[in-house]
Amino acid sequence: MPRRDDIKKILVIGSGPIVIGQAAEFDYAGTQACQSLREEGYEVILINSNPATIMTDSVVADQVYIEPITLDFAKRIIYKERPDAILGSLGGQTGLNLVVELAEDGILEEYGVEILGTDLHAIQKAEDRELFRSLMNEINEPVPQSDIVHTVDQAVEYCKELGYPVVVRPAYTLGGTGGGFADNEEELRKVCDAGLKISPVHQCLIEQSIAGYKEIEYEVMRDSNDNSIVICSMENVDPVGVHTGDSIVVAPVQTLTDRENSMLSSAALKIIRALGICGGCNVQLALDPKSFKYFVIEVNPRVSRSSALASKATGYPIARISAKLAVGLTLDEILNPVTKTSYACFEPTIDYVVAKFPRFPFDKFPNADRHLGTQMKATGEIMSIGRTFEEAFLKGVRSLEMKVDHLFLQDLEDKSREELFEMIRTNSDLRIFAIAKVMREGVSVEEIHKACKIDPFFLMHLNRIFRLEQEMNEHPMDPETLLTLKKNGFSDSMIAKAWNTTAKAIYELRHENNIIPVYKMVDTCAGEFESATPYFYSTYEQENESVPSNNRKIVVLGSGPIRIGQGVEFDYATVHCVETLRHAGYEAIIVNNNPETVSTDFTISDKLYFEPLTTEDVMEVIDLEKPEGVIVQFGGQTAINLAASLAEHGVKILGTSLESIDLAEDRHEFEAMLHKLDIPQPKGETALTVEEALDIAGRIGYPVLVRPSYVLGGRAMQIVHNDDELRIYMANAVKEISHDAPILVDKYIVGKELEIDAIADGKHVYIPGVMEHIERAGVHSGDSISVYPTQTISQDVKDTIIDYATRIGEGFGFIGLYNIQFIVDANDQVYVLEVNPRSSRTVPFLSKITGVPMSHLATMAVLGHSLEEQGVTPGYRPEDQDRVFVKAPVFSFAKLRSVDTVLGPEMKSTGEALGSDINLEKALYKALVAAGIKVPAHGNILFTIADRDKQEALELANRAANIGYGLYATPGTAKFLRENGLFVHDAAKIEENSDVPNVVDIIRTGKVNYVVNTMSRTSQKNEDDGFIIRRVASENNIFCMTALDTADALMKVLESISFSMISMNELGK
Repeated sequence: MPRRDDIKKILVIGSGPIVIGQAAEFDYAGTQACQSLREEGYEVILINSNPATIMTDSVVADQVYIEPITLDFAKRIIYKERPDAILGSLGGQTGLNLVVELAEDGILEEYGVEILGTDLHAIQKAEDRELFRSLMNEINEPVPQSDIVHTVDQAVEYCKELGYPVVVRPAYTLGGTGGGFADNEEELRKVCDAGLKISPVHQCLIEQSIAGYKEIEYEVMRDSNDNSIVICSMENVDPVGVHTGDSIVVAPVQTLTDRENSMLSSAALKIIRALGICGGCNVQLALDPKSFKYFVIEVNPRVSRSSALASKATGYPIARISAKLAVGLTLDEILNPVTKTSYACFEPTIDYVVAKFPRFPFDKFPNADRHLGTQMKATGEIMSIGRTFEEAFLKGVRSLEMKVDHLFLQDLEDKSREELFEMIRTNSDLRIFAIAKVMREGVSVEEIHKACKIDPFFLMHLNRIFRLEQEMNEHPMDPETLLTLKKNGFSDSMIAKAWNTTAKAIYELRHENNIIPVYKMVDTCAGEFESATPYFYSTYEQENESVPSNNRKIVVLGSGPIRIGQGVEFDYATVHCVETLRHAGYEAIIVNNNPETVSTDFTISDKLYFEPLTTEDVMEVIDLEKPEGVIVQFGGQTAINLAASLAEHGVKILGTSLESIDLAEDRHEFEAMLHKLDIPQPKGETALTVEEALDIAGRIGYPVLVRPSYVLGGRAMQIVHNDDELRIYMANAVKEISHDAPILVDKYIVGKELEIDAIADGKHVYIPGVMEHIERAGVHSGDSISVYPTQTISQDVKDTIIDYATRIGEGFGFIGLYNIQFIVDANDQVYVLEVNPRSSRTVPFLSKITGVPMSHLATMAVLGHSLEEQGVTPGYRPEDQDRVFVKAPVFSFAKLRSVDTVLGPEMKSTGEALGSDINLEKALYKALVAAGIKVPAHGNILFTIADRDKQEALELANRAANIGYGLYATPGTAKFLRENGLFVHDAAKIEENSDVPNVVDIIRTGKVNYVVNTMSRTSQKNEDDGFIIRRVASENNIFCMTALDTADALMKVLESISFSMISMNELGK
């Protein structure tokens, strides 16, 4: 069937801010879909609220609206643009839910907007637990016994007959939010109560637990002609019970017999035909390891997290082809755009092993609950490819950016066997390292299998890695052993440790003996016929399939897995850099290992190497390709940290030189340089021991800000108020951070925080804008609400900032992007907090709102073209006065149990949303709504305030009362507010015997819309109570503010959407 001509304009819905459970993979899918539809000649309109990604770049669609993805704003766009059709199956759960809302609202019918791709009926059949179950029964596909409940008591009654353990799954949610296992009634009540609150339709599915079964996924496609194919089969290393997003996954399936594989793939195809899916779809099945019994777990009628993995694992671009199917083309009419020779109806075959590892945020949240269950906790993922399971597995481990180069974790060395088995049994995120450790201690595969139910096949392969370690220890510096180890994915640095030498010596030993990797192509067909993609992985074999060209070429390092502190923003900069290089006539080569992002798409670079970002793996690519140099400044801290070791190997670092990077990153050189340029910074020194730290703090006076040098996203930073706190900090922090980096101790200055991103060409500097943070200093810049243009600082202060930024850019000799954070105290004195000699988190935001293509300008500067040659006048770009842009952080606290939500100098947000309008209040309103915060015009606010903040909170409470908001407060705060003439409802403290309801119940029962809670460090009890209040608020989806500046911003918004009243008797007085 040819493409449809009756449709001209298509509205595509994006996936919104990045949260745990819905990350960059939907941005990749959405970007691909928009390109694909425009290739077919359609006009594409896009709505998405995330400024950090490629998808919201103006080049992606004909009209890009960065607006909240809510019914209200989507309707306005439909009124304005009048699209013929809407496509929502590429925006993850967010996009899917919005299409359902729009359809129920009636606007789609009223304006004649058709839903493309999988129709509403099919979406409902797959998403609605009742409809799905009855369809499965109709077509005789087995589903676990289950029931839908709408109250907790219903659930308890049902479980009396079903028996425990059970799984609770809320309907219409993403990433297993709110669900979990329950082994008894008490657990069931807790999990089910949370689940019902989170589900937008207030329903949960209670089903018998099949934990311990093998979990298998099929990524399948179907077109409107009923052609259906399997793209990729995937197997979770962890059995059912760990969310797929948190499990280590391998492709193709490893432990199934041919009979099992064909039984399950036939079931998957039967299901998508019965549902009438059009496009990509993901089917999850559970298989009993001891028989041929299986169950259908769930079907996602949309492009999912696994689609990005399946696309990159096979070389088959699922989202691009899904978009073409949505407009009526069929699989047998479309050529695979990657190979350009095979048709899309050809099922890909792979002759290698792909491993996917999740990346968890627990390095940021050491106190979080680390047990993995049905609720997803990973923020990102990496993928690795090898010829053997061992090779793929070990390459995956060293791609994780966890400071590990092998299945060996130093932290576990002093754990007892009981503790290790506890980690293995309870599915800790480190279980795989614990398994390796007990194997080294001689525990048998059978015993480990009993504890964790991981298939013996995988455990045997891990055991093989352990046997190779023994061989390695017996034959030091032996070339033959070296080759065996390299074939199984061992890293140079790991072998060097065992053989008491340096990684560089092993690298040289390999090259002397000609033990070097060859690069194999991902060709979609296992070499069956002529087919080529520019997409390679390394392995130790004979034939090299990556033939270097004679063009001028440059290697660009990507940013690795997405994690808190280093998000998708760096991928954005990488993609722009590569586009610029190709434009300028260079061959651009990317090395990266993140399957979810646009930078690892086949169409972006001339060549893509899917490799770990370590010195060894990057060096091998450089040795083969012999590029003119390497660009590290767009890959975040990951790539910057490789600069020194690459330079040691004689590689040319393009852009900002290694010396200039060190000037900014090394504390002593940085201070000396600022001193030379006559730029003030907060007083501070570096300490290596606890005594030194106490001595420095004593000299400069508390409060002080302590942090390690060379880190990302404010890792392990804290504001400390006295000697005792400092001692505790030093004891904990030193353990976590690299042993040779000192601790920085600085005076903590209270004031406004501002930041700039700028471009330097070695001589001149161009500054596209200054951004102001709403929260005062002390909250990490990634977690504060950021506003452009600046709202409250004087022209003098702004001129000083521009002057300092220019002096730093010129004085440090930067070439390319750099980022500076400033602080302005009450006397308008400007200090420099820190300088980052690389692209930063705010580059995409600033690029989009000012229209300055920053990564493009920076890349051209790196290639040696001055700003003036590029037609840019150095200096400051004047602001547009008629529009205000606000970037609000988005957190995933509900997903991470027992993490404190209080904001401080360490970054905690996973994503961001953008709101823009003609004034600050409107822009703030949009940003908050886009970040998922409900902003009702009427409601109640709960105040629980530390003594030092009470005076400031009084003004906020007054403003809230003026617009008719009700006030609740804990005893001390309530007394203070009453004394100042306000009417307040009492809220008892936690565990206080009193006749008024306590704080936790007030939040749980939904009596208040907001909580304002500031941290008091006067007593442990207050600290613990504050922690519980913040947790209960985030688990019940209530916005909890821990900084009064955030509350002030919210009051501005509420005041702007409500009307004021005044009695005539008061006038003229």
